[in-house]
Order: sequence, then structure tokens, then C-alpha cells
Amino acid sequence: MKSSAIIVRILIYLAIYFALSYYGGTWGSKLLYPVRLLVTFLHELGHATAALLTGGSVNRIQINPDGSGWTETVNGHKALTIMGGYLGSAIFGNIIFLIGVKFKSLVKACMSLLSLVMVFTAVYWFNSLFTTALLIFFGISTYFIGLKTSWGREFLMFIGLISIIYIIQDFDIGPRSDLEAYAKELVIFSPDIWKYIWLFIVILLFLMNLRYLIKTEQKSRRKIK
Repeated sequence: MKSSAIIVRILIYLAIYFALSYYGGTWGSKLLYPVRLLVTFLHELGHATAALLTGGSVNRIQINPDGSGWTETVNGHKALTIMGGYLGSAIFGNIIFLIGVKFKSLVKACMSLLSLVMVFTAVYWFNSLFTTALLIFFGISTYFIGLKTSWGREFLMFIGLISIIYIIQDFDIGPRSDLEAYAKELVIFSPDIWKYIWLFIVILLFLMNLRYLIKTEQKSRRKIK
């Protein structure tokens, strides 16, 4: 995808998102509600992944109807597990967006894997019927879109981009409990300082991702010429 097309897609998706957020009223909130829950899932999956990568285990994952959630882990590196929610969801968002933009051949595999992770979480890390029903619905929908329609790339680009934007918008409220817990583990800075450090990392990750996409596209165009 050309660099100009990438920028245009980003602007279109942002326009849709902000129009629904600020001018969509009740219908806008309803249309974005699944996105909000999906971002919460990625956040909790980030906690779970960090725990598993640092030698811990996961007992339960909960996603609440109001968009909040929590993850119960055992052992693992506590500070990294806490940080994994906010930064992990940003990493997942960037990977999803990257695949949607650049790796067309991986779109179906990515959506199948995402669907499988959702269903696995719903069953293996069961905590409530709402969470399980939600994730199974998400898993089936993601699988259907990826393998039965031609909207896979758009789905990944939109979800990846909007999840990053949502994280940035929510940084002053959403990660508050994580920040306070993290500050207790690493007392070097207060929660407010860590908040801006995390925000800086999230924005930097996205800018690096975008720069990589634009540079690789420009290089491929030079080779063709």
C-alpha cells in the first residue's frame, strides 16, 4: 500500500471514529461499544501475556459491560505484568495495524489466530458468562470477517489504529489503577510521572510503526523504477 494511501486510510478511520465519538450521540456510542470492549480485551490479554512470558500463570480474565476489566495472575514479574496491560495492548494494536497495511498474505492467519485466542480466553480463563459469551461472539465474528469476506485488511487496520487512539485518549483515566500498582513496585516515580512515560512509549511505538511502513513502501517503489 502506497504511503499516501496509508495516510488517507488513517485520516478516514480517524474521521469516522471521532465523528462517532463526539457527534454520533447514542448511536455513535453503541456502534463504538464493541470496539471499546475489544480494546479492553487487548489490555487484559497484555497483562496475561506479560505474566506468562515472565514465568507466571493466568487464572481468570474478566471484561465488564461498562468497558472495564481485570486479570488474575499468579507469580511472574509483577511490575512487567502490570505494565503489560497498557503497553501490551499498544503493541498488539500496532502489530494488527501493521499486518493489515503491509502483509496481505498474513491477514487470514492473523484473524484466525486472534479468533482462536478469544475463544481460548473465553473457555480456559473463564470467569463470567458475559465475558465468555462476548469473546466467543468476537471470535466467531473475527473468523467470519477474515475468512469469508474481503474486509479483513480494513478490519485489522481500523481495529489496530483505533485501539491505539483509544489508549492515548484514555491514558488519564483508564490506566490509573495499573499506574498506582506499578508505582508501588517501582517507587522511582509517582503514578503521574509513569503515566506520561507510558504515554510517550505508546505514541513512539505508533510513530515508529508508521515510519517503517512509509520507508519500506518508498524503498519498494524505488526498486520497481
